[in-house]
Amino acid sequence: MGKVFKFNKDVDTDQIIASQYLLFPTIDEMKVHTFESLNSDFASQVKPGDFVVADENFGCGSSREQAPSVLKALGVKAVVAKSFARIFYRNSINIGMPVIVSKELYEGVQDGDEMELNLEKGVITSGGKEYSCTKLPQKMQEILDQGGLIASLDRV
Repeated sequence: MGKVFKFNKDVDTDQIIASQYLLFPTIDEMKVHTFESLNSDFASQVKPGDFVVADENFGCGSSREQAPSVLKALGVKAVVAKSFARIFYRNSINIGMPVIVSKELYEGVQDGDEMELNLEKGVITSGGKEYSCTKLPQKMQEILDQGGLIASLDRV
């Protein structure tokens, strides 16, 4: 079980990690500024195993790989949204950050709710209700389990 951090639609990569923090040399230095303009307490409140839940078009904007990287570094288990910007989705898979589509979940949960994600079954449970979500293909699950596309290619 993890806590829900809920965001609206069209959250762009600059809202996830603002451009001025891209000058920092490490993801660990950047991560404390995650979602700073939307929820200044996010980085101090999120715990490993928590979830980001969003409306449509999550991760739009520039193609910075640091956006999913700071979420992963903070321990976010997955981002669940109605839809994703294509480049954010791809960058997330590249670094091993699960990005899951659920058309129903956003309206069913509130900020601070607890939820559980079963990627193998494609089911999210929260508040005693079940919501359908992306059931990842076996190959994509293997890529995520190995830490992302780059890490999986290094094993070849």
